[in-house]
Amino acid sequence: MRILFVGDIVGASGRQIVVDHLPMLKQQYDIDFTIANGENSAHGKGITKKIYNQLINAGIECITMGNHTFAKREIFDDYESCPELLVPANIDPVDFGNYYKVYTVKEKRICVVNLYGEAFMNRVGGSPYPFMDDVLENVKADYYFVDFHAESTSEKMLFANVYSEDINACVGTHTHVQTADERLIGRVAYITDVGMCGARDSIIGRDVEELYHNVILGEKTRYTVASGDSFLNAVVIDIDDTTMESKSIQRIAI
Repeated sequence: MRILFVGDIVGASGRQIVVDHLPMLKQQYDIDFTIANGENSAHGKGITKKIYNQLINAGIECITMGNHTFAKREIFDDYESCPELLVPANIDPVDFGNYYKVYTVKEKRICVVNLYGEAFMNRVGGSPYPFMDDVLENVKADYYFVDFHAESTSEKMLFANVYSEDINACVGTHTHVQTADERLIGRVAYITDVGMCGARDSIIGRDVEELYHNVILGEKTRYTVASGDSFLNAVVIDIDDTTMESKSIQRIAI
């Protein structure tokens, strides 16, 4: 079995490169299940029902979120009609949305979990550890896959080490820069950050000129997503069909 995880999708250019390349990637790597982080997919902040449907129709089967989960207020009205959309467990308000879901893939139960870092993050609603413990105690699955949306690299690494014999995959999102540390930590297929899908000439997806005027010149500007040629970051995790142990994790950069 192979799982494809697509890094943070940023704006229209990020969505387009995913739509354009996903069928080829799924065929080339013989993918059985596809997950993507969509928290930046709507103009760089949040997601809408229309964009959710675009990504699902493109072939993504589960969408995880992050610090911009609530950037578009319509998520509160439309969430029930977006069943494959996960919200980080420990982002405030912690009682909104689903932070995990179990999928049946090749007659195996894959539990996807969306968690949130505490260091340097806003809207932190508590530690991610109790939420992970609750899933492991109460949710029966053959494979536990975690999208850990966090700023701190050490926080992501610590999490993977703490659960090195309990979960099967921990992929980091949020910083938008693909890290070259993919490896197995115990049973866990791990990477500190998968990277992003979006404009190549940008500041992690944001327009360079706008950010220059905002940060360097001190002007009040409107958040602007960069445009132009894009790149795509993802990882493929290879899983033993019998034991459901992670065998390898491979970076993709297009």
